[in-house]
Amino acid sequence: MKDHIVLDASRLPLHGMGMASPTWWATCAFMLIEGSGFALGIAVYFYLMSLAPHWPIDAPPPDLWAGTWLTAILLVSVVPNVLISRWAERKQLRRVQIGLLVMTVFGILPLAFRIFEFPALHVQWDQNAYGSIVWTLLGLHTTHILTDLVDTIVLTCLMFTRHGNNTRRFGDVQDNALYWNFVVLTWLPIYGCIYWVPRL
Repeated sequence: MKDHIVLDASRLPLHGMGMASPTWWATCAFMLIEGSGFALGIAVYFYLMSLAPHWPIDAPPPDLWAGTWLTAILLVSVVPNVLISRWAERKQLRRVQIGLLVMTVFGILPLAFRIFEFPALHVQWDQNAYGSIVWTLLGLHTTHILTDLVDTIVLTCLMFTRHGNNTRRFGDVQDNALYWNFVVLTWLPIYGCIYWVPRL
């Protein structure tokens, strides 16, 4: 039986970017899963609040300064993050390298303020249901910041080596930028729940 070539894929590039990359789809699936986790955490927050006679339980509302500064830093970080994604799409190596260094700083700064957020809650994680859920929400989001920071540092190191100037690495930078936008976006409802719902 004679073989017939249905489609010659030999001329296709080895790696794609954006929607042409399996990693992009994997990142989207991961964000969907993690987003569902955040949504469940927020649902638990409101469920516990509906059962409590007053909210917060045995504690004043959290201090605003640390969480608000962290929120401002995250929102500002979206600007260089979007630029990095565009530069990666255009394969502008030097700009991507500088942008990743900037984003590494933007990954560290929120963690510095997060250190002050936990004491600003005025409640311990094991004190009551309110303490448990707010510490859980902050802990989950802290894990996501750390995850993206580690990924950004690794990508930064790679982009300064001979492996940096190829399509696959630029695609990884785009995926990392996409995930950071997710980290920022998921923080906004959590910030509202922790800092402003108790003041309503």
